[in-house]
Amino acid sequence: MKIAIIEDELLAVNYLKNLLDTQSIVPVTETVILRSKKQAIDFFEKDSVDLIFMDIHLGDGMSLEIFEHVELFTPIIFITAFDEYAMRVFRHFTIDYLLKPFEEEDLHKALQKFISIRNNFDPEPVLKSISSLRQAEDEVMKRFMVREGNKLKSIDEHNTAYFFASGKYLFLTTKDHQTYIYDDTIKDIIQKLNPEIFFKINRKFIVNKNAVTEIIKHSSQKVELKLSPEPEVSTEVFISKPQIAECLGWLNR
Repeated sequence: MKIAIIEDELLAVNYLKNLLDTQSIVPVTETVILRSKKQAIDFFEKDSVDLIFMDIHLGDGMSLEIFEHVELFTPIIFITAFDEYAMRVFRHFTIDYLLKPFEEEDLHKALQKFISIRNNFDPEPVLKSISSLRQAEDEVMKRFMVREGNKLKSIDEHNTAYFFASGKYLFLTTKDHQTYIYDDTIKDIIQKLNPEIFFKINRKFIVNKNAVTEIIKHSSQKVELKLSPEPEVSTEVFISKPQIAECLGWLNR
């Protein structure tokens, strides 16, 4: 098998490569080391591998941005230092993950999982469907496609409680309290949403009007919204001061 490691930290590269060289679960015939997003894009524009190990954060950006430039029809095992909450989301996004710092046993389990599903995993139709959806999007989006394992799931705008940004990622939370990574930014997605339904209340949250259960006015410059379901990343959600008047008017319509 030909394997690619997309990782910008040399110590992490050497550690993973040594573990791969000494394991016997999959026969590794060649290992390609890609130290940046640019190197990965340049490589996958003209070549391919059988399995990818991909760090989430690279020196020149997020590795997920690679998908915006090349089509990858390859199983991926992500490498990340995210906390437990974020990893519950990533379980819906990929074949498996290694949470730093990982041990040899963790790698073996990920490889065994890859082997067990390899014959049934065909990501090409999934990725092509995502690409087709993006190209066919109208100016105002009414449905949002997310990945759940190797399947697609379409979330209706009325079932979307809110979008929230955490770190460098955007998440979508549904009214039945399911959270998924959504491949966009809070700055860009607000331009595509129905302004009658969604409002960007601060730099981290875009809320559905129907997800607002209570408005608490602490003062004229401090207004809090209670959302359903309650966000796991924050117990208090405030409207940014410049947005208060407009947001309250929007809620009143």
